[in-house]
Amino acid sequence: MAMTMHVDVVSAEELIYSGTAEFVSAPADKGEIGILPRHAPLLTRVRPGAVRIKPANSNDPDIILYVSGGLLEVQPHVVTVLADTAIRGADIDEAKAHEAKLKAEEALKNRTGSMDFAMAQAELLEAVAKLAVVEKLRKRGH
Repeated sequence: MAMTMHVDVVSAEELIYSGTAEFVSAPADKGEIGILPRHAPLLTRVRPGAVRIKPANSNDPDIILYVSGGLLEVQPHVVTVLADTAIRGADIDEAKAHEAKLKAEEALKNRTGSMDFAMAQAELLEAVAKLAVVEKLRKRGH
């Protein structure tokens, strides 16, 4: 039997996932991080991207969630993602994400001020991350 850890992914609106897992990967501030049971304690920011959870003792496919940012806390047997926004991968509206990406790219081309530029960059980053989650799910066959 594989070692496991408890994983919670929470957004401001709801608990998105709670269960045991054998492995978690997340888009940490300094790059992608892989977490196994008994990982050293860690607290880091999360950037927009995919959180992948391999459920414990299961032949089920990995759970893929989109997070827009937030915090990741790792304890030896508990992983908690406190996300600004979290969406189940299957619930992402690909058309809306693609439209948001195009709007953000247009805003970057026609920027008028530094604040607009920063906002457009953040929106572009989120839209690209959502589309990457959709692509991961598509490659997996879902």
